[in-house]
Amino acid sequence: MARSKELVPGVGRLSRSQVYARRGLYKGAKKSDKPAAQEPAAFVEKSIGGDKNGGKRLVPTAKAPRFYPAEDERLPKKSRKSPKPASLRSSITPGTVLILLAGRFRGKRVVFLKQLESGLLLVTGPYKVNGVPLRRVNQAYVIATSTKLELDGLKVDDKINDSYFAKAAAKGARSAEEEFFEEGKPKAKEAFPESKAADQKEVDKAIIAAVKKTDNLAKYLKASWGLSKGQFAHQLVF
Repeated sequence: MARSKELVPGVGRLSRSQVYARRGLYKGAKKSDKPAAQEPAAFVEKSIGGDKNGGKRLVPTAKAPRFYPAEDERLPKKSRKSPKPASLRSSITPGTVLILLAGRFRGKRVVFLKQLESGLLLVTGPYKVNGVPLRRVNQAYVIATSTKLELDGLKVDDKINDSYFAKAAAKGARSAEEEFFEEGKPKAKEAFPESKAADQKEVDKAIIAAVKKTDNLAKYLKASWGLSKGQFAHQLVF
């Protein structure tokens, strides 16, 4: 085995590549013109004599291991359950006024429109009244009130579904150098799509017409909800 004599402690006379070259590691496996040997068959057909054992049988060429492995390989359990959307609460119907308990617009009152395929609720402020746009919310984070709007003539377009709210993939910097020089610079804010703004106006048009039929309902939707000292949500009637 080739060795590199040390000139000083920790510094050899030969480099690592020179030592490998002298050991012949760069050559790799020897090339041979002979064809690769075929793997033996797992079973061999043998004839067995005797009156009761006559015939041919397949006999394994290799003996079975004498011992079982010490540790069994754990296989993931196959689930036969398919995810299903949560069932809608009986107190939530189209037109019901809900109170948001989480998220950016927590404490705001919104109008429920329909339940999406994912089980989330499609709600709106409407935007012109309290600034809440079309959003998806989980029914676990809302309080259903007894206030309800008559939305018989409202039909939400089928295109407003879960994929309608999917965000476009953000494109990052092309290289690490560009990313370094971009730091500290204000990024240009993307303009809100005009198609979604038109959808918002179309949905809010019917809701605002229903809100105007009831006195002070617009003020009710615009006001934020909250608990005062000594109040408990489970003791209130909505």
